[in-house]
Amino acid sequence: MDQKTKGLITVHGAVLLFGLSGLFAKLITLPSIIITLGRVGFSSLFLFLLLKVTKTPMKLRLKKQYGIFALSGVILAIHWWSFLQAIQFSTVAIGTISFSTFPLFVSFLDPLFTKNKISKTQIISSLIMICGVIVMVEEWSFRSSYTLGIACGLVSAITYALLSLFNKHYFGEYPSTVISFYEQSFAFITLLPALFIMKPVFSAQNIMLLALLGVIFTAISHSLFISGLKNINPHTASIISGLETPYSIVASYFIFGEVPSLKTILGGCIILGVVFYTTLREKK
Repeated sequence: MDQKTKGLITVHGAVLLFGLSGLFAKLITLPSIIITLGRVGFSSLFLFLLLKVTKTPMKLRLKKQYGIFALSGVILAIHWWSFLQAIQFSTVAIGTISFSTFPLFVSFLDPLFTKNKISKTQIISSLIMICGVIVMVEEWSFRSSYTLGIACGLVSAITYALLSLFNKHYFGEYPSTVISFYEQSFAFITLLPALFIMKPVFSAQNIMLLALLGVIFTAISHSLFISGLKNINPHTASIISGLETPYSIVASYFIFGEVPSLKTILGGCIILGVVFYTTLREKK
């Protein structure tokens, strides 16, 4: 199996876990910023122990990279907070649908990191995906919680696009576990003041769910995604991430009884079509 195929498989597996992670916004009875704090807290602790057990070097080669990691940690904190907040404001479907617009931002932000020009294929595939998102949205009202959910979802999309490009262009020399550890540790530091300001009360069930979210659906999934990103184009990875939407919608149906409408199914089919086309094109 060649490296590109391995990269595609790895990213697909990570995206499946990403799709299920959104469900925790409904399962955990805490504010989204506290859920995000617990998520990166358990994740960074797990990664630290993993790096120590595997004796993986953690020291960065350049001092300025600590600053870049700190910035990416802040971006990661905003991304996960806004994603979970979008779901709490509205529904799992709306949150993930709004977030799935981020390939468009990747296409237009990538030239800031490289000398590459935006290709017609990238623009067309992104626009088709946006059409799928528009089809899936049930209600556009600035007075509804759906609007707030969509707004938070778009913030999540922009920050995720930036994070993907940071990982691709600045941290390729380090193992994915090291990258994940630093990003999530800095995200934890960024969000830590919220613990003392909001003073949340944690139940045993919430702690268990936060640990599960942090270890399986964050530390492992995030490391898998970064690892796969090293072998494929970031735009392709972003398109594959569109699968997070149908994954989360199907899971929310079985767990919360959220039944997708005909519009949701049609929009999901459009997104899946773009995902599979781009995946096959990248493999060739």
